[in-house]
Amino acid sequence: MQIGYTLPAHNLNLFQARRASFQCQTSPLNPLTRTHSTSIKRETSTELTRLHIANLEKLLQKPAAPAIELDPQQFQKDSNNGSIEIKGKGMLEGLNLAKLWPQMKAAEEMSPRHLNRLQRLLSKTAEHSPRNHLGSKWKEYHGSKDWQGLLDPLDENLRREVVRCGEYVQAAYQSFHSNPAMSAEEPPLPRHVALPDRTYKVTKSLYATSSVGLPKWVDDVAPDLGWMTQRSSWIGYVAVCDDKREIQRMGRRDIIIALRGTATCLEWAENMRAQLDQIPNDDSNNNNNDNNNDSSHGEAKAECGFLSLYKTCGAHVPSLAESVVEEVRRLMEVYKGESLSITVTGHSLGAALALLVADEISTCASDVPPVAVFSFGGPRVGNKAFANRMNAKNVKVLRIVNSQDVITRVPGMFVSEELDQKLRNSRIGGVLDMLDKNMPLAYSHVGAELRVDTKMSPFLKPNADVACCHDLEAYLHLVDGYMASNCPFRANAKRSLVRLLQDQRSNVKKLYTSKAKALTLNLDRERLPISTCLPSPS
Repeated sequence: MQIGYTLPAHNLNLFQARRASFQCQTSPLNPLTRTHSTSIKRETSTELTRLHIANLEKLLQKPAAPAIELDPQQFQKDSNNGSIEIKGKGMLEGLNLAKLWPQMKAAEEMSPRHLNRLQRLLSKTAEHSPRNHLGSKWKEYHGSKDWQGLLDPLDENLRREVVRCGEYVQAAYQSFHSNPAMSAEEPPLPRHVALPDRTYKVTKSLYATSSVGLPKWVDDVAPDLGWMTQRSSWIGYVAVCDDKREIQRMGRRDIIIALRGTATCLEWAENMRAQLDQIPNDDSNNNNNDNNNDSSHGEAKAECGFLSLYKTCGAHVPSLAESVVEEVRRLMEVYKGESLSITVTGHSLGAALALLVADEISTCASDVPPVAVFSFGGPRVGNKAFANRMNAKNVKVLRIVNSQDVITRVPGMFVSEELDQKLRNSRIGGVLDMLDKNMPLAYSHVGAELRVDTKMSPFLKPNADVACCHDLEAYLHLVDGYMASNCPFRANAKRSLVRLLQDQRSNVKKLYTSKAKALTLNLDRERLPISTCLPSPS
């Protein structure tokens, strides 16, 4: 019996159409047609993916990415279960999502998962950058080639050495503020300095004395100033590496001289004495007279206030110049025959005094070890003749400069070194050279420059105040995250944010201050040990 005769006429066409569709379909369980169906689905999904990518590119208002052609060789059939594996990189790599990255990163940092990661890191100790073996290359990191090829991009070993120098200056700050007062009637007692590295030991305390004094009526008006008005103050120390493993790692025994920045009222007063004075020659040093002056730029001069703090003797303490020269000569005699180096580091006023120290100790003996200066946020110290004199003495200077720090542009012309160099290379360069010989404020920087910027940090506000831009911890934070002049802040920066939050909380973005506060509250509730370090989120 034929089925067509048993159906009504008006349903016959509908039934034939459905039967035709059933005949065209194939069973998904049929192994003979499985590959064909999979390829059809794959082509459909590929077209949908391309359409989705094109829509995203239109949303970003960017030109569409080139179509991705799938290589047939990327598809291999598994012999075990017949499934298809895709080899090669993902198809979404052709999509340029750089424009969305800042928003995606901020969203990730605000996610609970990221907050939990920070909470785990809070219970850990400080995480330091690895110290690689310098070996025979230590002279390059000490400036033998003026750090050429190591600054931009910043070499990881040099970054660690720069941060290490800054930590020694921080130790000087902490030691001074723990006991800033000095007796005016008796010599000072030995001072304990908590060094960040146990491989060094302190061998000498250093003092700076001002040649000016405050009027007597100041004590009557403000008798509570105390140590702020004292003429002589502890300003730094001399330390030497005393660990065999560290000496082997660095390739030599290092002598470090660390100097803090301005703290007392008289030190601030000395900073304001901006006129240039001739640097006196010390006949006791084995100086070469040809190196003392530069005939093309006149006599070597330095700021009057810096020279005063460097050369003035106190009531019960020698001058900074005498103490440094005496201790360097003693250490050279103690470690005679070994490979030595002298590293002078300082911040702000300490950076200025570091140049005067390096200038003098470089010729304090017949065979002085290599001398290098690592300065943070240092002002200009002397004129062009002074800079040429230090170059002639082969003193290497690396200045770490924050572009937003105004202290690095004073005293003298309130312009950057880059603009000053452009002016000197222009037609008016001869006029500027003539002014250098006659102007009382013709200052010039010394050495190579490592320039960082507050705006590069994702943690600091771009409009941070002057104090933050000059802060030493902010400098170390920026150096730790610096990779190159055209690269963003490195995501794997390891320096803690705790000190930055403590000292510059008002200049840290609210995103991180609020997160740090929330983490502290959570840790208090859970009674977990609070670490002294808050590792940088990455």
